[in-house]
This record gives sequence, structure tokens and C-alpha cells, in this order.
Amino acid sequence: MFNDKILNCRDCGVDFEFSASEQEFYAEKGFTNEPGRCPECRAAKKAQTRNQGGGGYGRQEREMFPAVCATCGKETTVPFQPSGDKPVYCRECFKPRSNY
Repeated sequence: MFNDKILNCRDCGVDFEFSASEQEFYAEKGFTNEPGRCPECRAAKKAQTRNQGGGGYGRQEREMFPAVCATCGKETTVPFQPSGDKPVYCRECFKPRSNY
């Protein structure tokens, strides 16, 4: 169904193979674009992003909001604005309540 293709890396200009198995993998994942970078440049770009603290591809740091734990009364921060109508828990008190 798929045949190996030769593509050109947009970063270094080197030709690289986009194998039939890679194409099948891309199709299974629903990816519609072919890779624009060779495996070496993809790895370098991923490492550069990771080293710059952009593990979330430029995602901003999550805003945290102050709260008081409903169980122990300790001041904590949570990743949502507490509305006051539901209890909020610190990390230690939340752990036993979660299914992790």
C-alpha cells in the first residue's frame, strides 16, 4: 500500500527516506503531513525545545491560585480558581481521595 519515499529536510537540505512503515504509522495516527525534517534534525529540534524549557511546545506556565485545604487548613495553590462552593484540598489530602 505504501512505498518508500525520498524527502528533503527543510533544515539541513539532506535527502532522507520516509519508509513505508513510517508512512503507515503516520496514517494510523491520523497525521496528514509528511515529515519536513530528517530524523537527525527532528531529534536536534526536540532536544533544543526541551533545553529551552519548552517541553509543552511553547506552552505557558500554568497559572496557580491560592486556596486553603478543606481538610487540614493548610495554605496551598491549585491550578483553578476556587469558586467557594466545593472543597479544595492540598496535595497531601487530595492523594488519598484520588485513584492514582
